[in-house]
This record gives sequence, C-alpha cells and structure tokens, in this order.
Amino acid sequence: MSSSPEDQLATMLANIPEKTGKALHEWIALIAKSGLEKHGAIMKLLKEEHGVSHGFANLIASKARETGEEVDLVELQYAGAKADLRPLYEEIVVFAQSLGSDVEIAPKKASVSLRRKKQFALITPATKTRIDLGVALKGDEPTDRLEIYNAMCSHRVRLEDMASFDDEVKGWMKEAYSRSG
Repeated sequence: MSSSPEDQLATMLANIPEKTGKALHEWIALIAKSGLEKHGAIMKLLKEEHGVSHGFANLIASKARETGEEVDLVELQYAGAKADLRPLYEEIVVFAQSLGSDVEIAPKKASVSLRRKKQFALITPATKTRIDLGVALKGDEPTDRLEIYNAMCSHRVRLEDMASFDDEVKGWMKEAYSRSG
C-alpha cells in the first residue's frame, strides 16, 4: 500500500536530522544567516557546500522560504491577465465534484489536480485566454480536440470559453474519473 504525499512529506521531515546531520531549524538558521532568498541559490548552498542530497535540499529550501501566511494558490493562478478564466475554472471544478464525493481538489503552484485514488484531471491556466484540461485517458486515441499531453495526464483539451467545456469534454472527464478509482 502506497503512502499519501502527506505521509511521504512527514517521513522526509522526520528524517532530515539523520539524513543531513542537522535538524530543520538548524538548516533554516544557517540559510537565514547566509542571506540567500532564492530557492535555487539555497539548494546550491545546501548541495554544494553541505553535501545535502537533492530531495532534502529541495525540502529544506522550501521550508526555509515559507512565510507562515496562507496562500490561495487558485487565487494567484487566476489573478491579473488570467482573471477572465476563473468562471471556466469554477465550472470545471463543480462538474468534477458532481462525479463523486471522493473527488479531491488539490491546488498546486501552477495548476489544480483533480484526484480520486489517483489523479484523473489537471486544470492549468495555460495562457490568458486558455485553460488546458489534462485528462488521464491512457490508451485512448487522440482526436482533433483530445490531444496527446504528458505522463501525468495522457491527453489534454484546450478550453477557451464556457461553450468549449461541452458534453464531449465532460464525457472524457467522467471516463478519466471512472478509471481512477
């Protein structure tokens, strides 16, 4: 049985002292003293000067940069030039939630993952006029609308307005949902 991402994070956090030689608060103090603020620069310091592995360097750098304030990732995604896409995003989420009570909405920095037991769709505000809706339909042939996409979501549909989120797209989402359980 695989553990959840939250369980994996908790395990990594617990293993920082053993795997890196310092507790997280010690690393954070060292980073603060260095004056570095950018994630990449902090990772470079940890990896090159302290021999920390990539995964732990990434985690420590992320924790060192946390401000403690809650950030609404969806709000950030649909701010500014992409604000007009927010109603389309909301429509997709409402439909996804109608598929079952087990749908998890998981915002990330640049997208929102829709999961059941595994991810079945990904909502990404790709441009100021388009949402890319990734769907996990591995093995399905592409069509003029259902394009090959990436490893996490085998296909994508480009959505530019509410009308483009039609019954055909909803059918693909429903099928991806059914395969993810």
